[in-house]
Amino acid sequence: MRRRAFLAPLLLWALPVACARAPLAPPPPHVPACPPEMVRAGDSCIDRYEDYVVELDESGRELAHSPYDIVDGKTVRAKSAAGVVPQGYISQVQAAAACRNAGKRLCSAKEFVFACSGGDATSHYPYGGTARKAGSCNEGKGSSMVRFFGWDPLKWTKDEFNDPRLNQWKGGLAKTGSFPACVSSLGVYDCVGNLHEWVDEPDPQGHGRFRGGFYGDAEMNGPGCTYVTRAHAPTYHDYSTGFRCCTMPG
Repeated sequence: MRRRAFLAPLLLWALPVACARAPLAPPPPHVPACPPEMVRAGDSCIDRYEDYVVELDESGRELAHSPYDIVDGKTVRAKSAAGVVPQGYISQVQAAAACRNAGKRLCSAKEFVFACSGGDATSHYPYGGTARKAGSCNEGKGSSMVRFFGWDPLKWTKDEFNDPRLNQWKGGLAKTGSFPACVSSLGVYDCVGNLHEWVDEPDPQGHGRFRGGFYGDAEMNGPGCTYVTRAHAPTYHDYSTGFRCCTMPG
């Protein structure tokens, strides 16, 4: 009995020592986050939806801007949300400035294609694969210019290309996120169709480039995510030209 009584205090004394020596779990690594209106796409963050804009007055106060109006001579800031009409009628230069005023930048071609395809180099469409699924994205509806100004493109003018009516006919330009099948595995909507999207992409002729097609066509210059138009100056805009922004996580 004396031996057992002697051992018990020793065991009680050893317990806290053993607990004190237990290794502490390392803290979880910090994972830089994207802003709430953006999603992670590879190393970058990209706006989940095509962007609309607000005007900024001299004090920096935000004012509403119609997505059917040009932004010439205005200071605008990019915004991204579901269920809004995205901004057409905007040039690459203006789109880049709108992104900067939001603390972001225009997406690169690589970032756009990655977000559109979900990072799958074998996919040409947000819903996957290389086969177009009619009606999944807002595309294939033809030119609004023909609808309003006739069949002769030689008679079309710059002002007509920027007519506010072009994006307001029923069944044309859609609100962001209106085509639930037109979303990549990363959660990015409307990269194919709806509006062309300006990207920051070097061009040997000094032209701007926009990608993804619009509601009129998303196949003529390459299928879906690979679609690219390179014929216009960075200052060019018409009813079909839109954008979205990117940034780095942090």
